[in-house]
Amino acid sequence: MTQWTREAVAKTIDHAALKTEMVDADIIEQCELGAKYNVASVCVRPTDVATAAKALEGSSVPVSAVVGFPHGHHYPEVKALEAKMCIDDGAVELDMVMNVGKFLTGDYALVQRDIEGVVAEAHPRGAKVKVILETCYLTPEQIVKACEISRDAGADWVKTSTGFGSGPATPEAIDVMMKTVGDVMGVKASGGVRDYETAVGYLDQGCNRLGAAGGTASICENAPCEGGY
Repeated sequence: MTQWTREAVAKTIDHAALKTEMVDADIIEQCELGAKYNVASVCVRPTDVATAAKALEGSSVPVSAVVGFPHGHHYPEVKALEAKMCIDDGAVELDMVMNVGKFLTGDYALVQRDIEGVVAEAHPRGAKVKVILETCYLTPEQIVKACEISRDAGADWVKTSTGFGSGPATPEAIDVMMKTVGDVMGVKASGGVRDYETAVGYLDQGCNRLGAAGGTASICENAPCEGGY
């Protein structure tokens, strides 16, 4: 089993700076925290991408951005345009929210087209796409279907939660996601990942990315350093 040192755990964390009330100074502060721990990315709101890219310039930490956040009910064309603009401003990964309402309605064709539109903007420019399923609203069988649609639409990861829904990631949801697409896609646990033990639990299940906000510092500070120091 992998030894999840501070360095190893940090490189799986998308450090989120997504709270509604955050101002530019908050975004810069969160980017500095992300750079301090050398996380996988700092994830920001679309209009914060340029600010984050400037704040992270010279570090090895890239910018990720949310698309269609937090509810996912934008027109597919709007999500695609938002994806393009985020990439224009410096984002290299996009965390898009699936249209949960249309998915639960059974309009799978629209849901797949929605994801495909973002992928079509991202992949030609080297950007990656994560699809937020908001698993708190889905049954295990629906999680399977959402994963399959995301896979067929060409996305790179499936992700549990926005953190703005009615519930966080759960080991049960991650288990379903890993069994369904874990061999061909990345799986990201997000929502409720606030401590080292929870983070390692999801990583040991096979996740290769975690979403964390207020818990990033705690996770990293409570992880063992390389060499045990």
